Amino acid sequence: MLPFDKLEQLSRRYAELEDLLCDPGILSDRNQLSKLNKERTELEPLVLAFAHYRDVDKRLRDDEAALADPDLRELAELEIPDLQAERGTLEGQIRLLLLPTDPADKKNVILEIRGGEGGEEAALFAMDLFRMYARYAETKGWTIEVMSLSESATGGYKECVALVSGKDVYSQLRFEGGVHRVQRVPATETQGRIHTSTATVAVLPEADDVDVQIDEKDLEISIAASGGPGGQGVNTTNSAVQIQHKPTGIIVKCQDERSQLKNKAKALKVLKSRLYDIEREKQEAALSAERKGMVGTGERSQKIRTYNYPQNRVSDHRIRLTLNKLDRIMGGDLNELVTALRTHRQAALLNETNGGGAPAMFGDEDDA
Repeated sequence: MLPFDKLEQLSRRYAELEDLLCDPGILSDRNQLSKLNKERTELEPLVLAFAHYRDVDKRLRDDEAALADPDLRELAELEIPDLQAERGTLEGQIRLLLLPTDPADKKNVILEIRGGEGGEEAALFAMDLFRMYARYAETKGWTIEVMSLSESATGGYKECVALVSGKDVYSQLRFEGGVHRVQRVPATETQGRIHTSTATVAVLPEADDVDVQIDEKDLEISIAASGGPGGQGVNTTNSAVQIQHKPTGIIVKCQDERSQLKNKAKALKVLKSRLYDIEREKQEAALSAERKGMVGTGERSQKIRTYNYPQNRVSDHRIRLTLNKLDRIMGGDLNELVTALRTHRQAALLNETNGGGAPAMFGDEDDA
């Protein structure tokens, strides 16, 4: 059964917000107007779905009552199956909309990609992953700003840190964190042998100032000349900034900009997001063992996905999903993967809400 008392309460609150947003006093207060508009926008899908549910439920009860009327019985018998199916669908939608949301879901993301095992081939794969996410971001209307980039001798990426900005970025990319494995013939391989390499992906919600407070005395900031591949002037100014957070030992370096101030601002943004992620992980660790088994943990050490080039195949080991369209996925077509992972997590949350406990995450499989 749906929690009708709660749904009625939320519907009344929605109606109250509609009235408040027409109040001249509210309209003249920009901060209050923004706050109430946000609350209304968040409630609207649930309230509209519940209103639709009540309408369908009333029509269904009317038809069930009409079964006793010989003149209406045949028509009612025709309508009842469709109305029952529609009511069931709406009930499922409402249950999903009632699930608790992660406050980080609407945040931008600090995306960190690093070459893992496999030397130069791992760095090339890391570059391919970055391009895949960049193309996916383009299809979503997001923007990507490279914060820090360290290239390998062959042009791959030893490390790439980027800010992905747009609507609901974290909710879409949150399950990409972990070890990504590639099986393919490297460009440098002369005998056509398939090699296995890895790259790691970290997806960190961008931290706001209210999320993380950093004491200046906890920071050790050093300045150096920019290094690595680059054009004219790359080593002529002391613009590279390295920040060490002494309590945690986290080190962040940024050298992409020629301005010290800009590099420092970018490095601080990355540092804050890493500290914010540490706090989130502590909170996750405090949750029940069932919830920790959901897809959403995104642990760095976990091999989450294999990209098999000879067979044009991508396998996500957590949900046992295999898609034979690696070429399209590497071109940025991640929608099917993202949807499947989000659906799996929603099902786990629903199962836990209903008292069944969340299913354990599927283990790695080496046959991909």
